[in-house]
Amino acid sequence: MVGRITRIISNLYTVEVNNKGKISSHNCRARGKFRNEKLIPLVGDMVRFNPDENYILEILERKNELSRPMIANVDSALIVTSLKRPDLSTLLLDKMIVNVSINNIEPIIVFTKYDLLTEDEIENINSIINYYKQVGYKVVLNTEIDLLDKYIDGKVVVLTGQTGVGKSTLVNKLLPDLNLETNDISDALGRGKHTTRHVELYSYKNSFIVDTPGFSSLDIVEEEKGNIRFYFPEFDNDGCKFRDCKHINEIGCKIKEDVDNNIILKSRYDNYKKMVMGDENFNINN
Repeated sequence: MVGRITRIISNLYTVEVNNKGKISSHNCRARGKFRNEKLIPLVGDMVRFNPDENYILEILERKNELSRPMIANVDSALIVTSLKRPDLSTLLLDKMIVNVSINNIEPIIVFTKYDLLTEDEIENINSIINYYKQVGYKVVLNTEIDLLDKYIDGKVVVLTGQTGVGKSTLVNKLLPDLNLETNDISDALGRGKHTTRHVELYSYKNSFIVDTPGFSSLDIVEEEKGNIRFYFPEFDNDGCKFRDCKHINEIGCKIKEDVDNNIILKSRYDNYKKMVMGDENFNINN
């Protein structure tokens, strides 16, 4: 039989089979050959398995995969981003956008805790939110559930984001019967505790949703750094003098001119340079 891995706890894999609308679940173990072949079954994998012996026999070809969180065959990623407690980190946001885009996963930005902003903070945050929309990203507040439903309909969706931003809270809004554990933000650390202990895929209307352990960092793969500029949609190479412009040191670069003229958001450009140049002194939480 062929099914999808929906949960992994220790060495036990829950495989769900949809047979003409009839759902069945099977708790399976993986054959030792995967360890020998250095293959790791992931949540989201389509697998061939023996339903009598409950052993996974084959991992079918993947559409894509992420290493953090570890999941395969994802259509969209909800990049859950807090605006306050923890405060908005555009660097972390942009790194997550690039990371999922590199893996051919559509980024959808979900901003949380808008209600905690002061009147003075709202104007600045609104300009940032509007900028991401203008350059082509799908952006919602975590209260705009109807719009979010429209964006994720029929897709396998992963939630990812820094610890304490409200991923489990969002899943509880979408799937209240799950009642996933959430914790308050630590005043001392300014971030939340890990509340999700494993990666699991849940059915939601016509979609699948994954809640994942939070994290506070996300690395850009070294060999991808030269291509990062292609994942900033507002960077239009046709406007530059140089066909292979890196938008860093080139004299007469149109992108740098657009930054100076406030056409491109300066924080986006600064984050791009940090990712490309790999400044070992910068803190991703800044």
